Amino acid sequence: MRLTVGQAVVRFLAAQRTERDGAEHRLIEGWFGIFGHGNVAGLGQALLEAELTDPDAVPFRQARNEQGMVHAATGFARQRNRMSTLACTSSIGPGATNMVTGAALATVNRLPVLLLPGDVFATRVANPVLQELEDPRGFDVSVNDTLRPVSRFYDRVWRPQQLPSALLGAMRVLTDPAETGAVTLALPQDVQAEAYDFPDELFRPRTWHVPRTLPEPGALARAIAVIRSAERPLIVAGGGVIYSEATAALLAFAEATGIPVAETQAGKGAMRYDHPLALGAVGATGTTAANEFARDADVVIGIGTRYSDFTTASRSAFAAPGVRFVNINIAAFDAAKHAGEAVVADARAALEALQAQLTYQTKAAYREKSAEKVKAWDAVVEHAYHLGHTPLPAQTEVIGAVNDAAEPRDVVVCAAGSMPGDLHKLWRTRDPKGYHVEYGFSCMGYEIAGGLGVKLAAPDREVFVLVGDGSYLMMAQELVTAVQEKVKLIVVLVQNHGYASIGRLSASVGAQRFGTAYRYRDEAGRLGGGTLPVDLAANAASLGATVLRATTVDELRDALAEARAADGVTVVHVDADPMVDAPSSGSWWDVPVAEVSSLESVRTAYQKYVDDKRAQRDHL
Repeated sequence: MRLTVGQAVVRFLAAQRTERDGAEHRLIEGWFGIFGHGNVAGLGQALLEAELTDPDAVPFRQARNEQGMVHAATGFARQRNRMSTLACTSSIGPGATNMVTGAALATVNRLPVLLLPGDVFATRVANPVLQELEDPRGFDVSVNDTLRPVSRFYDRVWRPQQLPSALLGAMRVLTDPAETGAVTLALPQDVQAEAYDFPDELFRPRTWHVPRTLPEPGALARAIAVIRSAERPLIVAGGGVIYSEATAALLAFAEATGIPVAETQAGKGAMRYDHPLALGAVGATGTTAANEFARDADVVIGIGTRYSDFTTASRSAFAAPGVRFVNINIAAFDAAKHAGEAVVADARAALEALQAQLTYQTKAAYREKSAEKVKAWDAVVEHAYHLGHTPLPAQTEVIGAVNDAAEPRDVVVCAAGSMPGDLHKLWRTRDPKGYHVEYGFSCMGYEIAGGLGVKLAAPDREVFVLVGDGSYLMMAQELVTAVQEKVKLIVVLVQNHGYASIGRLSASVGAQRFGTAYRYRDEAGRLGGGTLPVDLAANAASLGATVLRATTVDELRDALAEARAADGVTVVHVDADPMVDAPSSGSWWDVPVAEVSSLESVRTAYQKYVDDKRAQRDHL
């Protein structure tokens, strides 16, 4: 079949499917793009032709920022449990490099996205072309090489003959649950428009089977032996539990064994918040219930977690002498962490195998303690939700109002600042896909674009995007895309005039919240003057959103009800007091403090830092 490279890419991607447990999905459900001279004649022309032929085969959406469209694709892929994603195309130069941050976020979070940036001329006859970075080390280098270290698969298609192997290699990684992340195929602009006789077989429907890797019998036996020896076991449920759709298996295993469950950020929602064995969030942003059990656990069963520093409280959370780990993970790299008994397997397959072979149950007193701690923490949450703080509400009250407005299947989306930590410990999850907080890369600006992707993936769910003013200012442009596509979003914009999270962190290291508030310069030339007259609600309205303003919790509740009843994009703007902290996790996060300083605040913070570091463990 004689096609241009651009036409071949579009046709091939439209024919790809994934399958798991007998359920088929379209692998590439649509495209985001911003066109320039690097892709307009290749992929741009091909997408136009495809849209005119069969609009449903390759739906295309405009984006306003290349980073934003990658975030939207990532949000889509996460909501679909990595079985489907979106393709993103950009021009060369700044369009391509704008995608680097989005690619890093996808790869850090092990989520599949496909990036198709334009590139320089393969023939080099017109070099240097507009937006080309000339590198004296070699003519085969372009700015797209910045995507190499943040992509799980990267290839540059210099000739049409190379396209089939590049496409098949890209699909392999996109559908591999252990290896997935950002996949980049750099497409030189002249090659995109070049015609070639491609084999018909390339475009036939192809199904990529996503495996449920079974645990190796010996590894399973060793894990069972460790679990049977435990007196105070704890399960740490990570994102792998959600992506493998193992929540029912986890519930059955926990109830059969009486082992309580703590959750990472990506794993939150693995169990309903009100189950007596659901201890909630663990680690630096965790609950006191989960962290108490983590501190005393003699066996930790990590399921689908990569043990980030927040989860382990910078390796201070699991403090029992001789604590042992059983690590169930699809990725051998993660399964080997903390010198644990590694079970390289799909989370659901491993849990089902464990339950079939493991005869074990914790003591009644241990289970009763879990129920008591769960109930006690929920009382803390209830208090935080209804502080009655004046004149401005606390952020915990804002979260409480949104949680009350959300129905069980609705989704909350957040990414950066102080809200992810507060949500991790306070949000009452009632559905495995109801909590979507990007905290692997914690990328400011993800929220609105990611929320757009979530809504595209789950149009039957209400999506509540929680975003602070700092993140909103980083990237609000995809509001326009949501308006254009008539996608309903409820965006709760929390205005606290600065970086609340980094302000608290700065204070904790003795840096006195330096550079974290949005202020005019004062008479001394420092950023300590009056509050800036920035009206983000007016900005949102200018982008096409319906805007509601709230200054009290009651007004916020009314605005959320109005937003829920509305169509399209509604931004609810609410002022909050950044100085009111959420309930403490009773945990720690390792952020270095200056060893020497003329500031008393820093010297005091350093001494506390030295004391806290004594709790760190190597887990060897």
